Amino acid sequence: MSRAYSLAYLTGNGVDPVTAVGLAADHGYDMVSFRLLPAGPLDNIHPLLEDDRLLAEVKAAMRATGVTMADAEMIRLNPATVLDDFTPFLDRIAELGARHVLVAVDDIDISRVQDNYTALCDKLGGYRLTADLEFMPWTGVKDLATARRIVETANHPAAAVLFDTLHFDRCGSTLEEFAALPTSLMNYVQICDGPAPYDTSDAALVQVARTARLIPGEGGIDLASIAKFIPQDMTVSVEVPNHALADRIGPSEVARRALAATKELLGD
Repeated sequence: MSRAYSLAYLTGNGVDPVTAVGLAADHGYDMVSFRLLPAGPLDNIHPLLEDDRLLAEVKAAMRATGVTMADAEMIRLNPATVLDDFTPFLDRIAELGARHVLVAVDDIDISRVQDNYTALCDKLGGYRLTADLEFMPWTGVKDLATARRIVETANHPAAAVLFDTLHFDRCGSTLEEFAALPTSLMNYVQICDGPAPYDTSDAALVQVARTARLIPGEGGIDLASIAKFIPQDMTVSVEVPNHALADRIGPSEVARRALAATKELLGD
């Protein structure tokens, strides 16, 4: 079974959602990701959640190209989370045909995180969506072991771990932990390369993750070892935000090169 490839939201390097669908279709991606909720207070995103005209244009582009929506970004769980606040977001992405929701955690109270995440799984299950919990070293869920524990404790069909090669490389988790992660706990993986050596401060980790990832093969992450444990039929989200590179060669060429390098890495 051949794997599907998705153009991650950040790989668009700022293009609007309609253009992102076009880039995906032009370069051979099967799917695309959209961000409808911001990653932070300074995250300037396109108004796909509120703008009905933009929604219609995106749906038309998807119908015309055959590109489908893989995942939606993002739900952030924090101490003040009210899950019902996400209902408009979930209604919108369900209309777009999304399969998965990227979930991040801004809370250090793991007991509360567990309760909120499990309740979120219940809510998403009603939409036939999954809650893909991403571990990031500067967040409340810092590593693979923590993410796996939360997902397994939830014990819900919608619960899953989101594995990102950059965060894995930076968080201290081991290849043995990834190899031992049941494939049933994953729906897709995010692949990129990253600079080495690197600044370990939270601010620098965030900056690289959001604006300066590298195309596979151009950085210092041992992607070849990681790739051995990615199932043949696992959907791959190609996530290469690199604003400097996009300014130089254009977002379309970044998307093309990133997919070509990822396919070469995985032998596709």
